[in-house]
Amino acid sequence: MRLFTLSVGSQFFQVRKKMLVEILKSKIHRVTVTDANLNYIGSITIDRDLMDAANILSGEKVFIVNNNNGERFDTYVIDGKRGSGTVCLNGAAARKVQQGDIIIIMAYATMDYNEALTFKPAVIFPDTATNRLKTINN
Repeated sequence: MRLFTLSVGSQFFQVRKKMLVEILKSKIHRVTVTDANLNYIGSITIDRDLMDAANILSGEKVFIVNNNNGERFDTYVIDGKRGSGTVCLNGAAARKVQQGDIIIIMAYATMDYNEALTFKPAVIFPDTATNRLKTINN
C-alpha cells in the first residue's frame, strides 16, 4: 500500500489507501479498416494474430480512435481469421469508419496503484498496408 499525504489547511495527514487506477493495457497503433459491415450485430472483428500480439481477448471492451475523422467510440472484440489482416467494424460502429481509415485500438485494465507503477502495456505497430505485424513493444 502507498502512503499519501493530504493537506487540510495548515495540517498534514498521512493516509494509507488502496487506490485503483485505469491504465492502458493493450494498443494496436495505426491499423487500416478493411471493412465496415452495418448489417452485423455490433463489435469489431480483428485478425487473431493482432489480438494475440496486443494481448486483447475475444469479447474484451476496446476503445477506438479514427485518425481520419476524429471519431472516438468503444465496442467489443470478435476473433478474425488468423493472418488475414482483417479489421472490420460491425453494426452501428460501421457508421463511424470507412474502409481504408486508419484507427487506433486500445484496451484498458484496472489495477492497484502500485502494480500500475511497473506495468508495461502490449503495444504493436502493424504495417498499415497489410495490417500484418511489423513491430511489437512489450
